[in-house]
Amino acid sequence: MFLGTFTQKLDEKGRLILPAKFREQLGHGLVITRQQERCLAIWPTEVFQAEVERAAAGPSTSQRVREYQRMVASGASDESPDSQGRVTVPQSLRNYAGLARDIVVIGAVNRLEVWDAAKWAEYSAAQEEAFADLDEEVD
Repeated sequence: MFLGTFTQKLDEKGRLILPAKFREQLGHGLVITRQQERCLAIWPTEVFQAEVERAAAGPSTSQRVREYQRMVASGASDESPDSQGRVTVPQSLRNYAGLARDIVVIGAVNRLEVWDAAKWAEYSAAQEEAFADLDEEVD
């Protein structure tokens, strides 16, 4: 399970350092993908495979299913952390999420999300207003 918020910086090579508490879960491989809200998701490989299988189960005759499958697969990148827990975020994904230097890595239960720090602050502040109402919808 991925929980918490971590303020970090991308290095000059576009690498982020995975929070130490998650390195074991991600040490055997991970997938970085586009996520809604213009952030990135970092999935353990096996969790991403389960998500892809769920998406693949949808009818290929449905345009919405095909569009979702395309967006998830075309923006995905298999990565492996180095011995220091760093992982390179491909330039195309950094561009998608507007990542330059200051980033926030958040736990999102079954994945990590990577946000531009300013965008996360804006999004988080806006969501605080509606957070109490979300509990009813999620249950």
